[in-house]
Amino acid sequence: MPAPRRIPIPTRNRVTVALGTVIFLFSVSACSGPSPAAPAPPSSSARHGAIAGAEEVAEPPLMLLSVDERGDVGLVDLLDGASSTVGRVGAPRALASDGRYAFVTTDAGVEIVDSGAWAWDHIDHFHYYRTAPAILGAVRGEGAAVVATGPLATAGSTGIFFEASGEAVLLDNDALSKGRIEESFRLRTGAARGIVAPWGEGAIVAVDGVLRYHDRSGNPSGTEAVCVDPAGSITTRAGLAFGCADGAVLVTGDGEPVFERIPVVDGGSRPLGFDGRKGRPTVAGVTGGDDLVLLDTRERAWTRFATGRMLVRAVAVDDEAGHVVGLDEEGWIRVYADGAEIAATAPVVFEDPRAASLWVDAQRVYVGSPSEGVVREIAYADGARVARTIETPTRPVFFAEVGR
Repeated sequence: MPAPRRIPIPTRNRVTVALGTVIFLFSVSACSGPSPAAPAPPSSSARHGAIAGAEEVAEPPLMLLSVDERGDVGLVDLLDGASSTVGRVGAPRALASDGRYAFVTTDAGVEIVDSGAWAWDHIDHFHYYRTAPAILGAVRGEGAAVVATGPLATAGSTGIFFEASGEAVLLDNDALSKGRIEESFRLRTGAARGIVAPWGEGAIVAVDGVLRYHDRSGNPSGTEAVCVDPAGSITTRAGLAFGCADGAVLVTGDGEPVFERIPVVDGGSRPLGFDGRKGRPTVAGVTGGDDLVLLDTRERAWTRFATGRMLVRAVAVDDEAGHVVGLDEEGWIRVYADGAEIAATAPVVFEDPRAASLWVDAQRVYVGSPSEGVVREIAYADGARVARTIETPTRPVFFAEVGR
C-alpha cells in the first residue's frame, strides 16, 4: 500500500476576506503572521450548558436514539441498557444529529426530537446533562434537507437548507433547549442546492458558488468567498470547513469571518463530504473511488492514501493513533492508522451501506442493521472487535448516538 502523501498548503493560496473587500496575500511563509484564530463559541451565559430542570451528571449520558420506518422513536441507555419509547414523527427519509437532537427529514419538513442528553464542551473539560426526552415539532420545508449543526446544543444555531424550495433556515439553539422551535431567519435563495452552517451569531450560507455571512436576522454582509460546487460542511476545533470543487475553504476569526482556501494540489479527486469526531481538528472524506482523504484544519494540510477498497463512509477519530473508521460498499467496517488498514470486521451491514447510520466516538463505532433490528458496537482500537449487539426499542432504520 503506498505511503500517505502529506500535502502542505502554500502561503500564496491563503485568502483573507474583509467586509466588502477581497485581499490576496502573496507573502512567503517567513513573513506570514499567525493563522487566524478558531471561532469563538456562541455567546451565552456562564451556565456551561445547563438549562432549568436538567440534571448534571458525572459521566457522558450516552444513548442510542432510533427511528423506525413508521417514525416511532426509541432510546436505549448505553450505560445500563434501559430502553424507552419517546413518541412518533413522520416516516423518516434521513436523520442528522448534533449529539443531542435528532433532525429527522419527513414529509412535514424536518421534525426535531430532543434526546434529553447532551454534553457542554468547555475546551479543557466537559459538563454532562440529562432531562426528559421530547418531540419538539417540525420545521416546515420541502424536499431533501441539508442539516448543519454547531459545536454546542444549548447555544448558537442549527442550519437547514431545503433543496426543493431553496429555503435557508437558521434555528435558535437556546430556544430549542427550552422546547421551542424559533427561526432566526428564513431566506428564499432560489437555489436547488445549498448549505446553512452556523457561525458566531449568524451563519455562512453557501449557494450559487459563494459563501456569504448572514447575521442572525438574515441580513447579508459583504463578507464572502468563492466556493464552487459546495459539498459538506463541518465545525472543527480550528474552524468551519466547507468542501469545494478545488478543495476546501476554512472559516476562522473572532467576530468578522476570515476565509482561507485550502486547495487540493495533488490532482486527486475532492472529498464528497467531511466527517469526524465532534470537536476534533482532523476530518475525513471519501471520493467515490478507493482513496481516503484527511483534512487537518489546524495545519491546513491534506493527506491522501489508497485503501484498495471502495469506501462509502469515512470518519476521522483524530486520536493519538490517528485512527480512521471506514465503511466499505460490501458492509465491512475497516480501521486505518497512518495510511494502513489495521483491522476489519466481517460484514455488519446487510442493506445498502450507503444508507447505513454510522457514529463514532472516542472508543467505539456504532453501525445499524435495520433488517436485524440491532446496532453493533465495535471497538475499533481493539482489532475491530464487535463488543456488543444492541437491540433498540424501535427498528434502527435511522439512529444516532446522543449524549455527547
